[in-house]
Amino acid sequence: MSSASVSDGLARARQGRNPAGRGPVRTPRNRPRNRQLVWTLVFFIAPSLILVALLNLYPVAYALLQSFQNGSLIAAGDFIGLNNYISVLTDPVFWRAAAFTLTFTIVGVFGSWSVGLALSLLLRTWIPGRNVFRVLLLLPWIVPTVVSATSWNWLVATPQSPVPVIFHALGLGEPLFLADPFLAQVTVCVFKVWISFPFMMMMMGAALASVDVNVYEAAKVDGAGPWQTFRLITMPLVRRSTFISWILMTIFCVNDFPTIFLLTQGGPANATQSLVVMAYRTVFADFRVGPGTAIAFLLTVVLVIVSVVLYRQIRKSGVE
Repeated sequence: MSSASVSDGLARARQGRNPAGRGPVRTPRNRPRNRQLVWTLVFFIAPSLILVALLNLYPVAYALLQSFQNGSLIAAGDFIGLNNYISVLTDPVFWRAAAFTLTFTIVGVFGSWSVGLALSLLLRTWIPGRNVFRVLLLLPWIVPTVVSATSWNWLVATPQSPVPVIFHALGLGEPLFLADPFLAQVTVCVFKVWISFPFMMMMMGAALASVDVNVYEAAKVDGAGPWQTFRLITMPLVRRSTFISWILMTIFCVNDFPTIFLLTQGGPANATQSLVVMAYRTVFADFRVGPGTAIAFLLTVVLVIVSVVLYRQIRKSGVE
């Protein structure tokens, strides 16, 4: 065989053709074995998928069906279309609850994030007993919500509670923190920040721990001040964790039932009634399952939209 024919055969092989010039090279495939592998994987995954469908998809689908019916807790009722959604969206109580939910969420997210970020920055510096403070600052998040709510109720509920007594001693009157609608809203929001800032502190602390110290040293050499370092270096480097923590805390705040219900039960005069508390009352106190599930699904749609918007901000920031 000449060198020219050998070179031509090698060229054909590189192009995926038969070196002899009789068509493409056919690589043997073990199709039965691949099919067996696929069916084996399906066999192992199927029980988990069925369990997830039974535990999650079925209740959601059934609740969605109930939002289009006029049933109760013991009867499915008749199909009435979008009447439940229309009645909910035209109810002034719904919009008052939506306004408080928005306020509660904004204060809960940005209040706890601000406190958590400030404490995580403080704990990066050298202070005596820093590790002890780290543990103590986690207590509001570690302690069960029912214990924290009971403690705060004892602190502010009556005129004889410690905080009203202190206000009275300072000449600031005798505020009724859980009886006045505005003060009740303020108390609930502050309580939410109190039990949520340790989570934000951990998130921001983990993000700050991943930042290279040499970056700060270089900024210091270039003459950057503390505010410039924070705004131009710290915040851009921790924005991924920031957006993720905002998404998680938004979900936590919107779906937070025990914080509000244990402290005020939505009162006084529905001043602290959020949408999740309203949905609970509508279903389990008024026994109107259709409107209650409609409120829950409207809340879910809003959460999905907010989560998508924040997730897109993560991608636009170029952090993924």
